[in-house]
Amino acid sequence: MWNFYKTGYLTDSRLFRRARNVILSSYIICFFLKAYMIHATLLKGRTLELMARKKNVTFNDIAQYTHFSKTTISRYFNNPDSLTPENQQIISDALDKLNYKENKVAKILANGQTEFVGILIPSLSMNYYSEMLNQILASYEKYGYKFLVFAGNGHDETERRYIQELMSYKIEGLIVLSHTLSSRELSDLQIPVVAIEREDQFVSSVNTDNYMGGVQATSLLAKTGADVLIHINAEFSSQIPSYGRIKGFTDICKEYKIPHELILTDTGHSYEETSQILKNLIEDIDIRYTGKTKGIFLPNDTFANIVLHHLIRRYGKLPDDYKLIGFDDSPVSREAIVPISTIGQQIDKIAAAAMEILNVQIKESHKRKPALSSEPVHQIIPPVLIHRETTLPVKTP
Repeated sequence: MWNFYKTGYLTDSRLFRRARNVILSSYIICFFLKAYMIHATLLKGRTLELMARKKNVTFNDIAQYTHFSKTTISRYFNNPDSLTPENQQIISDALDKLNYKENKVAKILANGQTEFVGILIPSLSMNYYSEMLNQILASYEKYGYKFLVFAGNGHDETERRYIQELMSYKIEGLIVLSHTLSSRELSDLQIPVVAIEREDQFVSSVNTDNYMGGVQATSLLAKTGADVLIHINAEFSSQIPSYGRIKGFTDICKEYKIPHELILTDTGHSYEETSQILKNLIEDIDIRYTGKTKGIFLPNDTFANIVLHHLIRRYGKLPDDYKLIGFDDSPVSREAIVPISTIGQQIDKIAAAAMEILNVQIKESHKRKPALSSEPVHQIIPPVLIHRETTLPVKTP
């Protein structure tokens, strides 16, 4: 500036003072603008810090931070697809910075969706049921449902009380493996219900092709060269899916004129009861079929393992004149002292199919205008024959 003045470009002192004042004013304005920006940044940081320190960051806090309305924030949580990807990202970033923790109770109160699913299952002493439960619980990673589980005891009133308890928690759907209550009664609950391996006339279901399983088991025992085939099972209605195992057994034996016996009996309600019943049956079979090779088809792997246990305790090994096959392909069949041949229910696929059906029905029920109730969905999963050491062919002399 001084050089301009000295060289005559600014010879008028008033003009010089005016230019100097303009330049000084510019410096002052820039200074205050910079100070304001620093202050605003610090203020925003302080606000963010205070919000992040709060125990519960609210929708109002998120709206204030992002400059969106609370309605927009609510849409992000309940219907994110209604927002642009850019706005979803802005809100997502804000949630991270604010250290937001979702309040599930508030969400339930807001939309009435608990994400709870009830499970009513028989005794977990049966390996099939415990493995099925494990597979269903593992679906949390895919669907996000939380599970409330009751183990039934075969008493109508007790299981009705269990269901009332589940309904009081506003479950959104129910998976039923227990056989106690009819599907007609379950359908009156007015929530999505999926049955697994039980009577299912009025509710959706997923079952194994039990008839095919019975045919596979019987055919394998026949191929071992056994003299007589025996199937032990409980006595139940033909409406129960597992009745197909009985029919598959009898159809093959009659078609090929194979000597056979069907033993339908009370199999007990606890491991101890079942073990004693099967022990008595094996002792009786041993006497009645002395000198003959016996091919025994058990209704599940737990029973097959119990029979195997009694035979080994009695003879020190699995005798050559006993051939055993179970049903389910539960872990006990693989881990038994003599690996047990079995008909594999694809438990992972059954559980996955049941959860898929239930999820579709729950999502439909969330719509403002749900589709009118349609016929129940029934899905059949094919079984898999698994040949292990308990069905080796009869040794020829």
